[in-house]
Amino acid sequence: MIESEEFQYFWDAEGYVMSNFQWIWQYVKSNRKKLWVALVFFIISTALILVNPYVMGQIVDRVIDGNQGSLLVPLLLLMIGVTVLRTITRYIYQILFEQTGQNALFDLREDMYRKLQELDFDFFNHTRVGDIMTRMTGDTDAIRHFISWVSYQVLECLFYFIVSIIVMMSISWQLTLALVAVTPLIFILTQQMARAQHPVFFQIRQSFSRLNSMVEENISGNRVVKAFVREDFEIKKFNEHNEDYKQKNMAAANVSKAYLPWQDGTANSLSVITLVFGGYLVIKGQMTLGDLVVFNGYLWMLNQPMRMSGWLINDVERFAASCVKIRQMLAAKPSIEVRLDQKPLRVQGKVVFDHVSFHFSDDPEHNVLSDITFTAEPGETVGIIGETGAGKTTLVNMIGRFYDPTSGKVTIDDKNASDYPIRRLRDNIAMVMQDVFLFSNTISDNIAFGRPDMDTVYVQSVARIADADNFIMRMPNGYDTIVGERGVGLSGGQKQRISLARALAKDPSILILDDTTSAVDMETETKIQHELAGLTTKRTTFIIANRISSVRDANLILLMEKGRVVESGTHDELMALKGKYYEVFQKQLGLEKGEQLGTAE
Repeated sequence: MIESEEFQYFWDAEGYVMSNFQWIWQYVKSNRKKLWVALVFFIISTALILVNPYVMGQIVDRVIDGNQGSLLVPLLLLMIGVTVLRTITRYIYQILFEQTGQNALFDLREDMYRKLQELDFDFFNHTRVGDIMTRMTGDTDAIRHFISWVSYQVLECLFYFIVSIIVMMSISWQLTLALVAVTPLIFILTQQMARAQHPVFFQIRQSFSRLNSMVEENISGNRVVKAFVREDFEIKKFNEHNEDYKQKNMAAANVSKAYLPWQDGTANSLSVITLVFGGYLVIKGQMTLGDLVVFNGYLWMLNQPMRMSGWLINDVERFAASCVKIRQMLAAKPSIEVRLDQKPLRVQGKVVFDHVSFHFSDDPEHNVLSDITFTAEPGETVGIIGETGAGKTTLVNMIGRFYDPTSGKVTIDDKNASDYPIRRLRDNIAMVMQDVFLFSNTISDNIAFGRPDMDTVYVQSVARIADADNFIMRMPNGYDTIVGERGVGLSGGQKQRISLARALAKDPSILILDDTTSAVDMETETKIQHELAGLTTKRTTFIIANRISSVRDANLILLMEKGRVVESGTHDELMALKGKYYEVFQKQLGLEKGEQLGTAE
């Protein structure tokens, strides 16, 4: 569990605390062979760094001061050879670290995407799309950067620091102690910088998420923006989010500005100490000029880690902030358990709601559904009508277990729906949702989405039932026409008919039609209803509609208000009651109150 976004540790399955570094190792360890090879080349490369400064000292002491000119060429060739070899080994281990980072990133993204498929409506109701995309892109790349670059940079800095002190102590312990005396100040500055950067990077992460969400929403709703001429408002809103993101980054830059100059200045002071105090020791005869040259050659190995510490701290903090957000998502549990079961399941389609009530987890005070009770036998049709917000869509979502009741139960074939493996249950259910979504693919593939193995003849047959075949054949490439993102380029009615064909192609035991014909004309609706009439006797069908004409032939009609069923029965039974259903029917047919139905007919 995560208590806050700044809490960098998570409890794993065994119950002990697992750090971010232990967690990411799960994705890295499959590349252990690459890492071992990389470490071998890393050790060779870093060991070779020690050679050239030593050779430079020999050139000063033996060639210049000792007049051994014959040694100059061999020593220079040695330096060149060492430089070439170090370049090759460094290139190899950098490539291996990068491959390890990319492989870990691939596995991490796969796990994240798999997790998204497991999570249910409740998660997506409370998580912005932009936030998810930020985790899938920017956060994962920060982790790749840590594995591929920061990790070996940290190793290099540790190696340089430890080895440089050992080698320098062997040359002049007095000068080494003078330099080491400065290092505590740099470590104090680094620790303070890390503490200051930690909350700032979380704020950057949140601001970037909000910016991404705003842009994603604007792109998805660009037609609405243009239709209402709100481009200037959207630009202003974007600028506000963009400004906030800039200010958060400026806050991070200000932290760096406050500490990095002091770190760099202190690290650079090592060169001044070396020249002044080292020169003094040479004058006193306590070290040779060649020793000072060698010492100065190793100085950068002490200087580099100190100068890099601030930048590496920044990268580590980015890594930590990204780990928290990604691990939050991977640790999220669906409110409805997904049990894997490969056994085929075919239900008959009997659906019973037994005193079902439901409220969302974040609003327990308000029931979306209250005490719903009805029975639908296999092959029957249930019509559901009611005002907007009455709970119609939530009711049918209970059948496919997109939500589970908070009280009461839903049974299918006299078995509690919660006892079915969720994916096997949904294999028997097809939904035409209120918010029609088509993938950026061919029309044929969209229709065959639920059953990818179906042939072209079957695709066309269900398209004809949905009255979609005629307009599809008029398209440039017929069924092979690629629709735009979310079906852009198609009318609302065309998208609804393709969506209906997709549901019918699945050949479900339970068919749910949520306001399926709201965007088509009355004539088209009549054609679709006529075609569906022969199909619905073979499966249990739930029809949500605003028009009574869409549900009047149903075996059971439910009239809902504020999450409750206020009237139920067949069309004739409800008309005989002369209650709210009767009033709605009169209004839709334009009848005056008290006018007889027979006259209207």
